[in-house]
Amino acid sequence: MLQRKLTSELVHSLNNFPVTAILGPRQCGKSTLAKHILSEPGFETLYLDLERPSDLQKLQDAEWFLARQKEKLVCLDEIQRKPELFPLLRSIVDDSKRNGQFLILGSASRDLIKQSSESLAGRINYKRLTPFLWSEIGANADLEEYLVKGGFPRSILANDQVSMEWRESFITTFLERDLMQFAGFSSVSMRRLWQMLSHSNGQTVNYSALGSSLGLSHTSVRKYIDLLEGTFMVRQLRPFAGNTKKRLIKSPKVYITDSGLTAALLKLRTFEEAAGHPTFGSLWESLVIENIAGHYPDLNFSFYRTNHGNEIDLVIDDGRSRIAIKCKSTLSPNLSRGNYSAIEDIKPVKTFVAIPAKSGYPFKENIDVVSLSELIDSIPELLVV
Repeated sequence: MLQRKLTSELVHSLNNFPVTAILGPRQCGKSTLAKHILSEPGFETLYLDLERPSDLQKLQDAEWFLARQKEKLVCLDEIQRKPELFPLLRSIVDDSKRNGQFLILGSASRDLIKQSSESLAGRINYKRLTPFLWSEIGANADLEEYLVKGGFPRSILANDQVSMEWRESFITTFLERDLMQFAGFSSVSMRRLWQMLSHSNGQTVNYSALGSSLGLSHTSVRKYIDLLEGTFMVRQLRPFAGNTKKRLIKSPKVYITDSGLTAALLKLRTFEEAAGHPTFGSLWESLVIENIAGHYPDLNFSFYRTNHGNEIDLVIDDGRSRIAIKCKSTLSPNLSRGNYSAIEDIKPVKTFVAIPAKSGYPFKENIDVVSLSELIDSIPELLVV
């Protein structure tokens, strides 16, 4: 098993909160990580998969069954399948008054698992697990392979053919099975929307234009994209909201969160095919954003773009200071006049130009060209993470 960055944070949470939740997309490694933690000495544990009929059968009288497990750390996998458990968990937690009672895993965000935030407020600590971050891959892949295959374990650790087959199967399964638990969505329309988003990856979203192409209202398109975000398939990056007198673009930018899924939707099987595709820059951009967010989820993320074309891909702040990041999918990057104007508007403490290289170099005063690893390591030196 590859070491996950989240491991130590989860152990700390289990020791200090009655309920810990690991949320993240399907197949990103939640169950593997949970079983690894449960196997550690010091935990008396029980693991239940709520998609397995035999485990669901045990919860027919959930109150009686779980009451008998009071001394154990109980792991409930795919908790969104049985949200009616949350009030019961609250009651058990309040009776026992001890930490490390439940470890729950879910493939939907806490905004979609509304019962948990309502029933377990003050008792639960949320942690998000992403597909593999670049720092977690180590020597198991190179950056070109990581960009095309993405970070899902069964994709990045497979050969090229099996990786592509797995990603195509994942997309189909997600659309035809996983979305069925959410009412009011068509798998056909969602697939078409997802494919359209792959071609416009990283661009500001036009709900009306997408709706016209899909035969849906702009309100329905917004709900579809919100659902994709709630199931960790896309990220809506909001526009910068700092104090500036410039007229800013108000629509969010939408990224497919895993570059491997984007490549699969675009039928890009190799790095060479991806490098020659118009979306290559946005693939790199989304990879950079997701890795930063995976390492530092508590920071604030936005983009800066004015009506006159002044633009920075990513602005990160901790509430007091901010840094600016421009992603360039070339080893010889240059910044445009609009980039420099945006930097003047934003006034970051530092600007980074992220490139797909092993190391970077000083570019200009207060601007550094950096690799992805160097960028990740530099952020804690400038912001409170």
